[in-house]
Amino acid sequence: MFSFYGKLSTEVYNIDKPIGYSFGDVEFYKERLEPVKGRILEPAVGTGRILVPLLEAGFIVDGIDSSPEMLSLCSSHCEQKGLKADLHQKNMQSFSLPYKYEAIIIPTGSFLLLENSIDAINGLKCFYEHLDIDGRLIIDLFIPSNFNTGYTSTRTWVTPPGDLITLNESLVEVNFINQYTVSHLRYEKWCNNQLIQTELERLSLRWYGVEEFRLILEKIGFKDIIISSDYKFNVYPTDKNQIITFEAYRK
Repeated sequence: MFSFYGKLSTEVYNIDKPIGYSFGDVEFYKERLEPVKGRILEPAVGTGRILVPLLEAGFIVDGIDSSPEMLSLCSSHCEQKGLKADLHQKNMQSFSLPYKYEAIIIPTGSFLLLENSIDAINGLKCFYEHLDIDGRLIIDLFIPSNFNTGYTSTRTWVTPPGDLITLNESLVEVNFINQYTVSHLRYEKWCNNQLIQTELERLSLRWYGVEEFRLILEKIGFKDIIISSDYKFNVYPTDKNQIITFEAYRK
């Protein structure tokens, strides 16, 4: 019934957040990764919004994603720019790659897509095992701001050929005990007032308290944890609407 980052949602993501589009994260990650000379891994790489600028800056970056549509578009973006990256269709909670990485990065809260707590812990363990000694994990989190079930919103985009894509998003569940929200996203593509494509997506986001997530990282074995907010390094968050970035090391 539900898709997960299928063709329409991938098309919308590519229009709404094109390659290099930055929330401040592209510049932040370039700066934090500046000392890194070895391989970098980006789980949930998506269309390559951040991976491509990092490749262009001279970093060696691999990517994984569970969506074949996202990976296909990411590969096309790399080819168009004459860039090379190892891309793999894998889940970030359970993957195995032949490399150890000097850094693993998960920008823009993609880690929150792991709704199940066991999957989240397994994902962090997997990142840890794929890091070199002294390798770093940099991961963005955020706290959902809307907890009003039944709330709906509509957005629209025009594609390059002139078709219209609409997105109707409805918040259907808020689970305060297990700390996740569930929304239903209905994408529709229209051409000459005719519906030509539709896609229904279930989007779940799991949230964490700042010190809760620090304790989780420490329990897995990460050390020297630095917490930043809104891409200002080592500035502790003070507002629920801020992006929270954790940088943690395998020692």
